Amino acid sequence: MRVGEEWPDRYNLSSLRILGSVGEPLNPEAFEWFYRTIGKDRCPIVDTWWQTETGMHMVTTMIGEPMRPGFAGKPIPGVVADVVDMAGNPCPPGTGGLLVVKEPWPSMMRTIWNDDERYCKYWNTIPGCYTAADLAVKDKDGYIMVIGRSDDLIVVAGHNIGTAEVESALVSHEAVAEAAVIGIPDALKGNAIKAFVILRNGQKPGEKLRNDLVYHVRMTLGPIAIPSEINFVESLPKTRSGKIMRRVLKAQELGMDPGDISTLEE
Repeated sequence: MRVGEEWPDRYNLSSLRILGSVGEPLNPEAFEWFYRTIGKDRCPIVDTWWQTETGMHMVTTMIGEPMRPGFAGKPIPGVVADVVDMAGNPCPPGTGGLLVVKEPWPSMMRTIWNDDERYCKYWNTIPGCYTAADLAVKDKDGYIMVIGRSDDLIVVAGHNIGTAEVESALVSHEAVAEAAVIGIPDALKGNAIKAFVILRNGQKPGEKLRNDLVYHVRMTLGPIAIPSEINFVESLPKTRSGKIMRRVLKAQELGMDPGDISTLEE
């Protein structure tokens, strides 16, 4: 999205049959761009949810099922996944909760190398379920949308704000290619929202665009979700599979140790 359509339009992409995506959830804007620009309105998109620890894809839209931009899809055959509250009760459609796996699956790991305690926590957070610490919402047909990590929630003036929803609102602006959001301490609100934004080619950073983005988020999500700061950047810290390392951004912002960064690609 950042470089526009010039590069893909130089090539014959007619041999493409299926488009796949891992790493960050595809927000609706990125989904539509991927489908239109790369798939030429004909290739199904297989967005996925999984972890290294799960050993395989767990949730996706199977080929032939209707695609829903923003939703990864349904649990694949053999996987029993759901969205539940902290007591383990299924959440009603449209209500956010924790994404869990309720039964063992073929490729599951039995521990994490040198960190058995962390692996046990996955199973003990909600008894009887594997809890991935991802927040999600399920629609009436069972499609699951991953909305961010539970530890990526930002509490602003008593309101829980998901990083993914603010990032998605920013990316839905025509000038933005990618965005990452973190919470920073604020004396009045407890936390404030700070955004790091990569612009599409040809877009110029500046105060007017910054104000436009604030207004865009306000109109999309409401005043409680507007970023108090927006930094225009050239790149974001990511793993090799494309996950944005928000904790690295937060550590840099607060002058803290970023921890293990061996998986960073950039």
